[in-house]
Amino acid sequence: MAKWSRLLGTACLLGVLLMLTACGGGQSADGKVHIEFFQNKPEAKDSFDRLIAKFNEENPDIAVTQTNPPDAETVLMTRVVKEDVPDVIGMGATDTYSVLGQSGIFADLTGEPALDRINPRYVQMLTDLTGSKEITGIPYAANADGIMYNRKIFEQQNLEVPKTWSELMETAQKLKDAGITPFYLTYKDDWTSNLLFNALAPNIAGIDFFLERRDDKVTFEDPVMREVAEKALAVLPFGTNDNFGRTYADGNRAFANGEAAMYIQGSWAIPEIRKANANIDLGFFATPTVDDAEANKLVSGVDTLLAVSESTEHRAESLRFIEFLLQDENIAQYIKEQTAFAAVEGVDQNDPAVAELQPYFESGRLVDFADHYIPAAVQLNSMVQGFLQDGDVDAFLKRLDSEWTKVANRRS
Repeated sequence: MAKWSRLLGTACLLGVLLMLTACGGGQSADGKVHIEFFQNKPEAKDSFDRLIAKFNEENPDIAVTQTNPPDAETVLMTRVVKEDVPDVIGMGATDTYSVLGQSGIFADLTGEPALDRINPRYVQMLTDLTGSKEITGIPYAANADGIMYNRKIFEQQNLEVPKTWSELMETAQKLKDAGITPFYLTYKDDWTSNLLFNALAPNIAGIDFFLERRDDKVTFEDPVMREVAEKALAVLPFGTNDNFGRTYADGNRAFANGEAAMYIQGSWAIPEIRKANANIDLGFFATPTVDDAEANKLVSGVDTLLAVSESTEHRAESLRFIEFLLQDENIAQYIKEQTAFAAVEGVDQNDPAVAELQPYFESGRLVDFADHYIPAAVQLNSMVQGFLQDGDVDAFLKRLDSEWTKVANRRS
């Protein structure tokens, strides 16, 4: 009799749990809808925590929690395989996003009102990247790849900001002749060796080149890519005496303390540089890649986009959170803390260090990062680093082609 009583009790308990699950609609015991926001930038964790706290206070029926693991893209891919996709995903417009965006992992957000306020150039970057007409991410914040310079050194040497490639080389030579290190190069970290490539390739070859490479219409041995490679090499004599022994962290400290006049980096480095020297008077200009000043574009990509899981049970609540993040005062707070640029039209970055970049945003003279269109498995960073060390242009371009083809064949 006791056995049957226990079985009956267990059956009743299971029935109650099933009823609660069916009636709860994904809500927890506190009556709130719980949303997981997974994002990949460790330096942005505190900024998002502050915005999440504000959202949760204003929306008592929703509780958003942030997940920000090390090696976030790898963790995300693992969770996708396990069919455990977070509700809202914040990530860069990288090859990983392209793969996921083509795989039905992210919801189609085409037609969402939030897109009406987004700079269409950044939306186009995402659709170019995925090759799809569906919009599976909402651009949130952008960054810029260019050349920082020490305004005090430039003033002391009576130098103006170069507007063309020839002017850049002339400026570097004048600085070198004056006993000043023109560029602090930090090529021990392979990703930093790729920054100049990322500025040269989209301007000289164009993003269409990489889209055509997907269709085997061009090869990397094209003359335009040779020009990219040769110009990347041309900067090396204007670096330090140990270009491949200095790291990103070394560069931030050294540039902050006046050890070089220029620093090839992205806008994301500005907060780190200021940690080393809060009083540095730095400026930032778009890399002048060609000799037609008006043809030079600022390399600016989607640093953070916001995507919604196709499988989430809380699409409406997820979109409420995204719409909150896109509100002017909230995106303004984020870009101020991160020294980033808003993908939302009408919200400007007012940091004086990047004032010289503002005209590019206003006129739409923007182009995406080249490596966003190159499969991650190609290992572009280490390939560029190796090329800059051996200087073999022909071998570099041939290897780019062969590695691209290998990866494409594996994906097909």
